Amino acid sequence: MNERTDIGQLTCRLLADGYRLMKEDIGADAHLEKDGFAYDLECYTAEGFGHLCVMRMDAMGGLMKMETAVLACTSRDVPLFNLDWVGAMGKETQMAELYDVQLSPYPEEKLAAFAAIKAGSADLPDRETAPHWYDGILYPCSYDKTGEGYTARFSADAKRYLEEFLRQVKAAPDADTEARKAKIREFAETLFAQGGPAVDQVTRLFGEETARRIIVGHMYGAGR
Repeated sequence: MNERTDIGQLTCRLLADGYRLMKEDIGADAHLEKDGFAYDLECYTAEGFGHLCVMRMDAMGGLMKMETAVLACTSRDVPLFNLDWVGAMGKETQMAELYDVQLSPYPEEKLAAFAAIKAGSADLPDRETAPHWYDGILYPCSYDKTGEGYTARFSADAKRYLEEFLRQVKAAPDADTEARKAKIREFAETLFAQGGPAVDQVTRLFGEETARRIIVGHMYGAGR
């Protein structure tokens, strides 16, 4: 899988091309390890943009890996954007999730640009998922593909989604920063309260207090 693009490095590079990134000191939370699971977190303030979190997980002696980048823009009225990659036993999953946390309805032509990227990989297998609480605010143009042998295509699609998102951020109108922060905080708090595979795992490993700090505080920059 040496063709794969590192999600965190890609996000930092592209975001830094338009915004000044300032790494935050998150203390001991930058590296957490227990029961064979290791998590590494980096948090950034992106001046004129908002918050970025890059999280990496390694488990089962490297047989399972995960990379996540959360782009929580508070300066413009755009979707919340999560970019995820998971690799396990040779199988990969690539996700690009856009969540409706805007103060105003998002233009359909903007969403259509993401839908076009997704359509270009309609032949790739979709990941089957159970219902989640956030299904109602997850835009259908989001991407969730899985399989073996798609490394280069997954990396290319991740880059396309990220580049399109950043283009749309730059073209979007300014927003009430505090109102945007409140919407993102509401999402993060609900995610923590409702749970899910990743949230449940972090909570089981490190306890509720640390898990809440990771999910709400570090990943989404809420409560800062």
